Amino acid sequence: MTGQPFVPPDFVVSTELITPRFRLEPLGPEHNAADYATWTSSIGHIRATPGFQGSWPPVDGMTAEANLGDLQRHANDFVQRRGFTYTVLEAGSDDVIGCVYIYPSRNDEHVTDVRSWVCADRAELDVALYEAVSTWLATLWPFETIDYASR
Repeated sequence: MTGQPFVPPDFVVSTELITPRFRLEPLGPEHNAADYATWTSSIGHIRATPGFQGSWPPVDGMTAEANLGDLQRHANDFVQRRGFTYTVLEAGSDDVIGCVYIYPSRNDEHVTDVRSWVCADRAELDVALYEAVSTWLATLWPFETIDYASR
């Protein structure tokens, strides 16, 4: 991204999205153990999710310490308004069941790349997450064009 900030300086970034089946909150280091356990138990499922094209998560493994570094980077991006990553928590609990990534496209500063995944044992929530996030972004966020792989 070259010419403009990802979101305008006066835009108030949402720190939650709540639905009857799940809620989103900013991903941070405090989610490390649950996040790591969730994605490492669902590698094949996540790699088959639209938008990941088998590129993540790494099949050769990643340590919990390396995952913590990723979560710290995502949290810093959020604070710096360079990108916004949310953990997906199951309604009624703090169980981590997925993740949503909102970042500027590396190829076009006018496009926002969005990806999301849910763990294999909550696969039925993938479409509901996609629909809720799509509506949320279209109605409350200032993005011109959103690239979010259809479900």
